[in-house]
Amino acid sequence: MTNEPEEIRWAGKFITARTRGKWEYVTRARGIRAAVILAIDDDDHVLLVEQYRVPLQRNCLELPAGLIGDDDSIEGEDPLAAAARELEEETGFSADRIENLGEFYSSPGMVSESFTLVRAHGLARTGPGGGTDGEDITVHRVALSHLPQFVQMARARGLGIDVRLLMLLAPQLLRGD
Repeated sequence: MTNEPEEIRWAGKFITARTRGKWEYVTRARGIRAAVILAIDDDDHVLLVEQYRVPLQRNCLELPAGLIGDDDSIEGEDPLAAAARELEEETGFSADRIENLGEFYSSPGMVSESFTLVRAHGLARTGPGGGTDGEDITVHRVALSHLPQFVQMARARGLGIDVRLLMLLAPQLLRGD
């Protein structure tokens, strides 16, 4: 552990670049966090989203997700409410119940950002999805039994694959399928 002071090197509206001793890392500005939604319907299909990600310069296959409290009008937003809002905006599905599965860190050696992982229960189609203005999200409803092949096809199309999909692929990876 280092006792050296933290220094801000650059700050934008959503992220801040910092150093502490030799470490360089990024934090979310203004205490913004993320909600990631694991949405599996009663027929064992998972909802995934595909969208363009500027840092990758290509589309990425991901679990639905969004920022908590990124809009000043919803400061102090509840993570479960944010997850429900993002699920509906991105996928066009609503949930009867949202269950908090805990807080996780995706790349703790470089980014201090955490995300709240939630499970959406009782899914119902309520709209087209696709995101809000400026977002161009494609929704995929994929059978869990077909997920490894779907991910392989997505890679062949040149998509990036979000690390959080590993939790759904883990059984096949551990068996060596």
